[in-house]
Amino acid sequence: MTDAIAVYVTTSDGIEARAIGKQVVKEHLAACANVSDGMRSIYHWEGKLCEESESTLLLKTRRELLEQLTARIRELHSYTCPCIVAFPIVGGNTDYLAWIDRETSATWLHE
Repeated sequence: MTDAIAVYVTTSDGIEARAIGKQVVKEHLAACANVSDGMRSIYHWEGKLCEESESTLLLKTRRELLEQLTARIRELHSYTCPCIVAFPIVGGNTDYLAWIDRETSATWLHE
């Protein structure tokens, strides 16, 4: 088991996803941000059925940073109630998982 998590975020478009991704990686709240454009989302909002084009942002970080990362995404995000959900990473390339840990370590957070 690892302390690494993947955080899934939806955004209004690729520009917003890239902006949020760059900022949280710059701040070492996430080690990596992947942006995928062109997703279609279907959901209920304020009593209406909506279908919108969105972008997906996938962030890799450590579990202990989730609360801080979530707060920062909410500050940067255009949505009132953004989708921000985390999934555990249960294994994988140990070198990559160690890199996530190094990139999000406390030493970076105090620069």
